[in-house]
Amino acid sequence: MRYFDRIDFILQNTNFYFNPENNLSKAEDANINQPLFLSEKIAAANGKTVLIEADNLFLAENITQVKPSKMPGERPDAFSLGSLSSKKSKYLAVKNYPNNTDVSVEYIYDNPQPTNYGPDETTDARFVSVKMQHSLIEVPNNNYKPRYDDPRVGYFIDKITDQTSTSATPWRDLIHRWDLQKKDPNAALSEPVKPIVWWVEKTTPKEFQQIVKDAVEAWNEAFESAGFKNAVVCHIQSDTANWEAEDIRYNVIRFTSSPKPPFGGYGPSFVNPRTGEILGADIMLEFVYLTNRLNTEKLYDVAALDHMKADHQHGEHHCAAGEAMQQNIQFGLQALNAYGFTDLDKDQFIRQALFDLVLHEVGHTLGLNHNFIASQLHSYDKMQDTTIGKTIGLTASVMDYTIANIAADKSRQGLYFDIKPGPYDKWAIQYGYVQGKDSADEQALLKKILAQSNKKEHRFMNDADDMRAPGRGIDPRANLYDMSDDAIGYAVTNIKMANDIMPKLLEKYSKSGQSYHELRNAYLILTGSYSRSLNVITRYIGGVYVNRSFAGQDASTPPFTPVPLAEQKRAMQMLATYAFSKNAFQVPEKIYSYLQMQRRGYDFRKEPEDPKIHERFLNIQRGIFDQVLHPNVLQRLTDSKLYGNQYELNTMMGDLTNALFQEDLSGNVSTLRQNAQVEYVQRLLKIVESKGTYSYTSQSAAFGELQRILAWMKVPGAGNSATKSHRALLAFTINKFIESK
Repeated sequence: MRYFDRIDFILQNTNFYFNPENNLSKAEDANINQPLFLSEKIAAANGKTVLIEADNLFLAENITQVKPSKMPGERPDAFSLGSLSSKKSKYLAVKNYPNNTDVSVEYIYDNPQPTNYGPDETTDARFVSVKMQHSLIEVPNNNYKPRYDDPRVGYFIDKITDQTSTSATPWRDLIHRWDLQKKDPNAALSEPVKPIVWWVEKTTPKEFQQIVKDAVEAWNEAFESAGFKNAVVCHIQSDTANWEAEDIRYNVIRFTSSPKPPFGGYGPSFVNPRTGEILGADIMLEFVYLTNRLNTEKLYDVAALDHMKADHQHGEHHCAAGEAMQQNIQFGLQALNAYGFTDLDKDQFIRQALFDLVLHEVGHTLGLNHNFIASQLHSYDKMQDTTIGKTIGLTASVMDYTIANIAADKSRQGLYFDIKPGPYDKWAIQYGYVQGKDSADEQALLKKILAQSNKKEHRFMNDADDMRAPGRGIDPRANLYDMSDDAIGYAVTNIKMANDIMPKLLEKYSKSGQSYHELRNAYLILTGSYSRSLNVITRYIGGVYVNRSFAGQDASTPPFTPVPLAEQKRAMQMLATYAFSKNAFQVPEKIYSYLQMQRRGYDFRKEPEDPKIHERFLNIQRGIFDQVLHPNVLQRLTDSKLYGNQYELNTMMGDLTNALFQEDLSGNVSTLRQNAQVEYVQRLLKIVESKGTYSYTSQSAAFGELQRILAWMKVPGAGNSATKSHRALLAFTINKFIESK
């Protein structure tokens, strides 16, 4: 905007709508902030064309904040970029294309006396370079017709609130989609005027290029449900091609291999916020997630899926499918090796893994959200049915994070991963892209499509619903790393597979002339899979099934239905058996003395190199406690009793206490169980003394369990000296707490 002799740059707020026929529209600018973030003096002018100095626009942080804000509670010695150097920061390139201009900038930050020198890829923490590309994209002038969001189907959206509406949900949210138009509007199946064209960039390893192309074009099956033939086209860039990926006219799939990848697969798209039209997209894949190299040494050291919590810190568009795929590949290859699968089988496994990952990321660029309930489409006994996998799909949607579908019996092996869009994907694409003969016909079509949302294969739950982190979500079917409509049974099968494979590690990875680093990785992979399976099971305790059908659409099922008593009790029994019993964690003891990292310089100075065996299993058990003793879960057990839950809070707590203590009351307590028992008692004490975090009913239930445990600990009983000392400590801890009140 021109203001006398200056040009003002103003951020446009597109989050609100005012009906122009309503008098309120005359005050639409009131109380809606549209900040002026930069004002530059005009250097020269020729009619409507003006010239300004652009350094403050691009070489400063006015457009985009580059240096992260300091977080509350951040350590004083945390890595810092320092100060932006105006002298050193510079332009790398300015490239003009027909529909966009890209300005590449190198920001240089100076920190003369850093307290943290950062990771290896930070060459010198005193001088850090951050390269960024700013893309200025032309807004098209076309006849694109926006489509509004519906909560029963999952698209990325631009949120727009109608400030002149009296509705309880005054939302005009626009879904993200491409401008696909039929060449023949009257044909049931027509080619588009302009297809969605992808290019496999030459950075892609040659052995992957055809797989990527085939996976992209597999989406055509979904578009046929919306009336389009050959809606998606994919080419492979030649080594001699001279076009550049920065040109927004080219949608590019590229591979990188980063030291510490910030993502595994990422499918950003560029969208007109006023209409929801997707103008272009790129997909970036990290090579590490298709190899057998662990991303970091700590990848499998985190219980309760904590490594996935970070997804939510990056916003709704962040995708960790690549990280999930790496875990799939790591566990899958261990299983294939253990059960006699051939090199040809392993090759097919990797190909399907890549195919599935590309399907997922392309789905994002078509506008689709994650769908974390999709993995529960088929019954457990159908998961290895090859015909079902090839004709319907292993899951309802490729937008889920699943696990590798491995059969311990090689003769029964079906598909490892999805190799086509599922029934939900076809239905969602139909909603997003179907076209009617006119506006009225189109609305009728959309209404008919949405009426099918109550079908099992059309259920939708995204990142806002999932239960990946303790206390999040309420529906255990909306989860990561689960499979089949009997997720508990499937998880137990994977736990048994891990236990079955573990004794074979020492023989397999004792290779002459090599260190035992690979054996240690295999141990981390298997126990990591074990932990994720346990976490799937925990979500059924205190869980509530969610149905988002609209009124009049599905009268037989209310919006909220507590998980049946038998299923919650079954989940608790599986936790008792595989997480807390004497026989949990069946790792042969002879393996422990071989869990050695290969030396690399002075890396062992960070911590002693001996394997932290008890810490690892206690962390897995802590992940379980984080969920089943979370204040949200305990409160929900009480609340849901009012609408059908039969697994009462006190019963659940009693079952958990029994699982941790009853098995060895008359004998020795192993050191693994000692850790779990002490951790549990400490959790109960925190619940009782909490102020406002836990409900009164939760505090009462926890106090009741402390009294039961204290009574058991006061009885001398049998046991070795370590066991007696352990019981004395628990009795002392509980008594001291009671006496202090």
